[in-house]
Amino acid sequence: MTTPDETVGELATLYLGNVLYAIERCALSLEAEGKPVDASFYRGIGRKLAEAHGRTRNASAGSPPSGDTP
Repeated sequence: MTTPDETVGELATLYLGNVLYAIERCALSLEAEGKPVDASFYRGIGRKLAEAHGRTRNASAGSPPSGDTP
């Protein structure tokens, strides 16, 4: 159960692994239906979410994101 003060960002962070799994399952299903462009679209969403999470983790750890120079 959620508490009234939880934000979308907090919930998204908490359940990010589950969301990424569901997005990949969706992409696999779309590929099986012969819709590779749609599958690619959803994989792109998953990739952006994962990359954003990585940047957030790096920022909170005090290290620059990979590929950036200090």
